[in-house]
Formats: sequence, C-alpha cells, structure tokens
Amino acid sequence: MASRPAKKRKLTPPQSDDEGPSRKSSAKIQKAFIKNAANWDLEQAYETKARKGKKKEKESTRLPLKLPGGRVQKFSAPVNEVQSEESDGDWLEGSGDESADDAASDGPAPEKPGVPEHQQILEAKEELAKIASILNEGLEENVGAFKAMAKIGQSKIPTIQKLTLATQLAVYKDLIPGYRIRPISEDSSLQGEKLSKEVRKSRTYEQSLIAGYQAYVKDLTRYAKAGRKHAEGSQGRGIASVAITCACTLLTAVPHFNFRGDLIKILVGKLSTRHVDEDFNKCLQALETLFIEDEEGRPAMEAVSLLSKMMRAREYQVNEGVVNLFLHLRLLSEFAGKASKDSVERAGPEGRKPKAKKEFRTKRERKQLKEQKALQKDMANADALVSHEERDRTQSETLKLVFATYFRILKLRAPHLMGAVLEGLAKYAHLINQDFFGDLLEALKDLIRHSDAVGDEDEDEDGDEGVEGDDDAPVRNPSREALLCTVTAFALLAGQDAHNARADLHLDLSFFTTHLFQTLFPLSLNADLELGAKSLHLPDPNLPASSSSTPHPTTAARNKVNLQTTTVLLIRCLTSVLLAPWNTRSVPPLRLAAFTKQLATASLHMPERSAQAVLALLADVGGTHGRRVAALWNTEERKGDGAFHPLSESVEGSNPYAATVWEGEILRRHYCPKVREGVRIVERSLVER
Repeated sequence: MASRPAKKRKLTPPQSDDEGPSRKSSAKIQKAFIKNAANWDLEQAYETKARKGKKKEKESTRLPLKLPGGRVQKFSAPVNEVQSEESDGDWLEGSGDESADDAASDGPAPEKPGVPEHQQILEAKEELAKIASILNEGLEENVGAFKAMAKIGQSKIPTIQKLTLATQLAVYKDLIPGYRIRPISEDSSLQGEKLSKEVRKSRTYEQSLIAGYQAYVKDLTRYAKAGRKHAEGSQGRGIASVAITCACTLLTAVPHFNFRGDLIKILVGKLSTRHVDEDFNKCLQALETLFIEDEEGRPAMEAVSLLSKMMRAREYQVNEGVVNLFLHLRLLSEFAGKASKDSVERAGPEGRKPKAKKEFRTKRERKQLKEQKALQKDMANADALVSHEERDRTQSETLKLVFATYFRILKLRAPHLMGAVLEGLAKYAHLINQDFFGDLLEALKDLIRHSDAVGDEDEDEDGDEGVEGDDDAPVRNPSREALLCTVTAFALLAGQDAHNARADLHLDLSFFTTHLFQTLFPLSLNADLELGAKSLHLPDPNLPASSSSTPHPTTAARNKVNLQTTTVLLIRCLTSVLLAPWNTRSVPPLRLAAFTKQLATASLHMPERSAQAVLALLADVGGTHGRRVAALWNTEERKGDGAFHPLSESVEGSNPYAATVWEGEILRRHYCPKVREGVRIVERSLVER
C-alpha cells in the first residue's frame, strides 16, 4: 500500500511596510459599509427599481403586397428603423453631445484654417444673403435666423463685420413692426389665460425679434465706443463709422421701437467729441430729423435730456452745432405755454371749468361704460396714440431742459457758444415766462460788461507777442457778443406782451440802448464789419498756422445759425431801438436825434454796403419821425444851445439838437453811386414830412 505524500503547508508571505496602512483602511471601509447597510431599505429600493422587459418591436406601417397567385405578403420594418436606444444612458449621452454642440455654436465662429480671406468674405456674403432670404420667406418659422446672422458677425475679419452690420440693418428695418413690443412680464392681465396657437407663435416670434435686435444694438454700441480709441483711417474707425451710420438710420426710420434710448446714446457719445467729421454731421442730421418729425414728444425729450447731461459733464466744451439742435424742436411752434428753467405755466381757459351735471346710470350701464373706457384705452395704446395732455407735459419738460442749458451757458460765458445761445433765446422769446425775464436780462447785462472787460484786456495785450496761448482756444469777438445780447434783449421784449407790463416787471432796457450808442464809433472802424462769424478770413501771417485754421467746411455750410454779419446785427439793434413796433410813437426825441447824428457820422467810415444799410435806416426814421429830426438838417433854426458831445456816457447828455448833419454834404460826393442815391432818399423823406 502506497503511502500518501505529505501535505505541504502554504506559507503567507511576510507583510511589507506599505501594506499595513492600506489593510487597516480597507477594514475601516468595510466596517463603515456594514454599519450603513443596516439603514438601507432594500424593499423600497427594489420597488422603485425599473423593470426590464422585452422590447416591443415597432409595428410596421407598410401596406401588404398581393402576389400574382393570390397570396398576401407582409413587409416588416427594416432593422435600422426598429432599433431604439439600448438604455437611457445612451439617450443622455446623445443629448449631452447635442447640448455641447449648441454651446459651441453660441461661441465665436472659429476661423477656417487654410481658407483665404477673400474666400471667407465671399462665403459670408452668400450665407448672409441666404439667411435674409429665409427671413423674407417666413418670419415665424425661422426665428433662429437672427442668432445665425449675429454669429457670422463674430468673425475677426473687419469686412465681414461691416457686411453683417449692414445686412442686419436692412433686415431689422424691414421686419420691425409699427408698434413697441412690450415684455411678457408687463402684460400681467394675460398671465393666467390660455393662449391660442397663433398668439403663442406670434409672441415667440416677437420675443426672438426683440432679443436679436437688442444684441444688434449692443454690437453697435460696442463698435462705436471702440472707434473713438482708434486712430483715424484705421480698421476700428471704419467699423465705428458703419455702426454710427446704422444707428442714425434706425433712429430716423423706427424711432417708436424698443431700445431707442440706446441708439440716442450712441449719437450723443459721438457728439461729445470736438472733432468734426462726416460721422459727426450724420449724427447732427439724424437728431434734427428726429426733432422735426417727432409727433409724440417723448423721443425729443429723451434726446434733449441726454444732450444736456452730456454738455454738463463736458463742461460745455462741445461744438456749436450741438446747441443749435434745440432750434429744430417742434415745441418752438406747437407749445402754447410759458416756461423758465424751473417751472412751466400751461395755457388754459381762464377760471375753473364748470362741473358737469351728474347723470343717473344703473349698475349695468356703469359697468358697460367702464368696460368701454377700458377698451378705448387699450385701442389707443395699440394704435400708439398720444393724447394732447401727455404731449404738452413732455414738451414742457423739454422746454425746461432747454432753458436750463441756455442759462448755464450764459452764466459760464462760454465764448464759442454765445452766438448759438443768444440766438436760441431770441427764437424762444415767446415761450419764456415773464418771471424769468429779470434774471435773463441781468445775465445779458453781465455778459456785456464782461465782453467790454475782455475787449480792454485784448487791447492791452496787442503788443505782447511772446505769450504762448492754446491753439484750440476759441477767439472771442466782444463787439459781436454785445450786439447779440442787445438783439436778444429786445427780441425777448417783442416776443410777447411783456412790453405792456414793463412797469409791473420793472424791465429797463436803457442799459442796452446806452451801450449801443457808445459803441457806434468803434463799430464803424471795425475792419470785419461785413464779415460773419463763419466767414473765411485771410490768414494772418503773424499768427501760427494752427491758429488760423478755418472750421470744418461741412459744418460751416450746414450751420444756419449765427451767420449774420456785424452790420446786420447792428441794423437789427438800431431798428429795435428807433422803430420798435410796440412803441413807435413813444420813442424820445432826444434819442432819435442823438442816434441820427451819430449814425450820419459813422456812415463816413463804413464800407459802402454798410453805409447803404445805415442810410436806408435813416430814411425810415425820417419817414416815421421826420418832424422830430428835421431840425438837424437846418443850420439856421437850431433847437439846442451849447455844443454836441458825441462821446457822452448817456444818450440824453450828448445834446444832439446843438449839432447839424453836415456829413450829408460829404456823402453826396461819395465814390459809390448807391450811397449818393441813399443820401438823396433821406433828404427827400424829410421834405415830404
């Protein structure tokens, strides 16, 4: 009997130092697992677990085929059509890939490597044309085309960016409706109601349109801001020019639509610069068109508010054309109230409106009347109609902003804006509140005193050539500013019935009359008497080339404000003093005689055209007040004693009746035949009286 072999014992290898901690940690994990397993609800987990059953085969929808022998053969669906996803995980993985693709599509468009730039531009043109045609065919079925169009504009090629901006402009300009789209959150009355399929579809399209349009306006704002930092002629400046053009077109074409304030901010941001170029003029023209065609009043108020804030932030260091925009507001001819920089007085019927007799209505009639009023209100909102009360309210707020801006500029004494402000005040004279007259006239007087002081300083510094000044600093014309102040003061008085209440308001215009009398001789010796503020002067050889530069030609051609020559301003002032329409017969004889003698002397030193204008004015004075001034042409019958003082500080203290108009004999021998004819007309008007 064979013996069994001895069983060898398997020895466990000795533990290493690394296995000790790992074994201890595994023991802890096992212990924690057993402890937590006691709290498991295995039955509930098994109950909620999804059952796996046999997959139902997809039923074939193919019709059976009858064979020639009469046997009917059925067709089963192909395997690829019957197959479905093996599990929910496969479906989730597929959806994750799709969401990843969507997220990637929202990012910037990747550049195609190896494709030349001109080929990319051509492909972008074709794609933009395709998207525009799709939107033209069906709007509500292709709401995602707005995002696809904006995605093309994310390219880094400037030409593609410009093409995208221009294409979006044409698309939105055609698709924008004639009403403002309200957000769904504002329409709280329809939150709980069920909407029909057509209404839901229309709302989806409107929200997609407004989202795409908002993104487009943000792109325009970004490009316009970025263009200010680039140098002229660079690619960034070119894209900014296209963006500003698009903003101007949208503001004039669809001023009623959403995000109007953002478009106005783009234009106001461009107008805040002192650099005048074609884009600057486009912005001016767009705002002028907005002011002229604004029937609602709110767009103009928003634009004026932004302009006033911008000018205040820039400390009124803006171009003169920005202030001249206020002269194109429709309230200049439509508003019927009176206003100042702080308050507005609306014109209305005197006395209280009589209370209407209350009519008895039943409960049903009152309910029907209430529903009818609500329906009329909804119809008015849908038609975008603006009531007269609302328009008057917006126009009054606009007028307060305009007067506040004018008054701040007067207090600041900005020299390059004086002409625009004073002419603007003369235009708005019929809308100024009478309580505001006193403050305004005091500001005009201070401005005249300041201009005289500046003129004296300029005369003292004429000989100083070593002082370096700022080349961009505006050149002041004190005599012109004084004439503008005088014209404005008399225009304010003539613009309404303030002249009938001068005693109550204590309006004294003698300061302006005396200042005009004292400046007649200096004005007659002015070499630029027949040149306007924007006239082209020959460059002074003693000045540097930068200071003799002329303004931008486009702005000078378009600017119709503050273009009158000094002679025209002088004649306007003299007409207001001597031939005022509200008190023609009440002008004092001493004033008539003093101005007549002074003008006759000044005409000897004026150019021929200015001399003709002064003689024509003297002929009108002789035709109206011939008996009061006829003694000045008679050397034998003088009314006054003593001597004539042409440099007197007051008009009455010059003693005009002690002098004679001997200048007429010299003017008869003037080299210009029209001046000689003017002298004969003056003498003829005195003889006829």
